[in-house]
Amino acid sequence: METASCPILNTFRFSTNNSSKLYNIPTKSLSFLPPKNYLSTTSSIGKLYSDGCSVNSSSSFSSSTQDTPPQQLALLLEVEGVLMDVYRLGNRQAFNAAFRKLGLDCANWSQPVYQDLVRKSMGDEERMLVLFFNGIGWPTSLPTSEKETFMKSVLREKKIALDELVMSKSLPLRPGVEEFIDEAYEEGVPVVMLTSYCKCGEKPARSIIEKLGNDKMARIKILGMEEVKQSFYGQLVFGEGVASDLGEQLAKEARKAVSAEEQRIAKEVASMLKLSVDIDTTSSEEMKNVVAALRAGAEYANVPVDNCVLVAGSQSGVAGAERIGMPCVVVRSSSTARAEFPGAKAIMDGFGGGDLSISRLRQIQGLDV
Repeated sequence: METASCPILNTFRFSTNNSSKLYNIPTKSLSFLPPKNYLSTTSSIGKLYSDGCSVNSSSSFSSSTQDTPPQQLALLLEVEGVLMDVYRLGNRQAFNAAFRKLGLDCANWSQPVYQDLVRKSMGDEERMLVLFFNGIGWPTSLPTSEKETFMKSVLREKKIALDELVMSKSLPLRPGVEEFIDEAYEEGVPVVMLTSYCKCGEKPARSIIEKLGNDKMARIKILGMEEVKQSFYGQLVFGEGVASDLGEQLAKEARKAVSAEEQRIAKEVASMLKLSVDIDTTSSEEMKNVVAALRAGAEYANVPVDNCVLVAGSQSGVAGAERIGMPCVVVRSSSTARAEFPGAKAIMDGFGGGDLSISRLRQIQGLDV
């Protein structure tokens, strides 16, 4: 949890040459076409960052409509695993496409074979390849010393094939997610889609969002890395006018090294005990990007961080939300079916019915009125 003393302002030096660039608050608000009860005014930046970074209310960032209360609730949605269960729908097909591309006619995973490999490897895709080729035999022309290079080639081709599948628009959205977004619109709840730290990449993530159609896309805000960098918090973290000193850089490198070693030991222990858990391997750099996206999402939605809810499908999203005090609800997917999410307020299997709805979110948040 970040402290209220605004550590980001204490640890960075500001360049006088570019200082004006740092404070270019985005003039574009959410591109919603809201119902009549929707509040489109801009609140105080100090209010939005009251849990981690306050700005003097007398500064030029204060809004002339400061007395207008903020929205009670805003939604930040991850894309991969939330809007679409990419791995359940396309991962096996993508592996088979990669095998064909590399001329591996002996490799063609049926659904039972794929599921068995996922179970035995705990979802580690490199381990899946090792188990499979240890069973049927490695390509005869492949030297033992080049097995790692071979597997990296397969995984690279698999990712390309999976991205092509996602962008082909042949894979459907998760059941109920469109109705969920409609419900948010009807209740005047802002919806922000986060693509900046999406594992599959921004371009495939935007292709998934486009499946919602033009009407729904006009009611949401899509937040890629460019939009994150243009936000107030993003300018503080990524702006050219901000530079950390040598001590901060050394501390950052030390934290990365410690984190990497902790993850290595955790993986070894999990492997020895045959634990089926999802170990969070988010690096400090990745976490910085996640936190920046979440804070930027709250800023664009014009809602304080603790009144936003992240609908997550990834461990990194949950960890980032927990770090800044943003409530988080997880929607499980095939890749997180057996994962633990201790930082989430609730874990759902899907949308609608007894699962995730706006009314259910309000109850979870204690905002039911």
